[in-house]
Amino acid sequence: MTEAVAAARRSRITPEREAELYGAVLDLLREVGYDALTMDAVAARTRSSKATLYRQWGGKAELVVKALRHTKRGHVEDIDTGTLRGDLHALVAMEDDCTMARNSALMRGVAMAMHHNEDLRDAFKEQIVDAEIGKGRQMLQRAIDRGEVRPDCPAIDFLVHMMVGGFATRTLLEDQPPTREFLISYVDAVILPALGA
Repeated sequence: MTEAVAAARRSRITPEREAELYGAVLDLLREVGYDALTMDAVAARTRSSKATLYRQWGGKAELVVKALRHTKRGHVEDIDTGTLRGDLHALVAMEDDCTMARNSALMRGVAMAMHHNEDLRDAFKEQIVDAEIGKGRQMLQRAIDRGEVRPDCPAIDFLVHMMVGGFATRTLLEDQPPTREFLISYVDAVILPALGA
């Protein structure tokens, strides 16, 4: 299906209705997990037809990933404070502690589901991971252009890995969700020194 055809099909749903559908998908995902989430359940929860859901999103993996992407507050590409430290702090500040706690639990469930659902893994990588890596590289390129980071710094390729690590290890090692305070400390103590900034 071409991008134009897909866009035309999606345009039949208003942005408000789309947001409502995505919210319902994430609520179901939190309640039952990815494996137990069905298009029938989404249709029932959102008072939609299953045919409409398949026509708009193609399948469960695509719908879930689009719902996850839709909930992101702000856009990384809009952040440009003039310093890498300021940019990373602004990135952390895009979500409050309550939202981070809810999203952290949700993402753990999705990460587990990706291990045995190739379609989910592929959609997640294509629509979220690759986009975040690209945006992180743009942020770092500005820091390189300003002279804050050496262009040959070996940590450049691991910015997204380090950010994800801060989220994941907080929960795994301390059994607590990440918070703004924790992540800002992590940025200052780990990420910026690794980048030589």
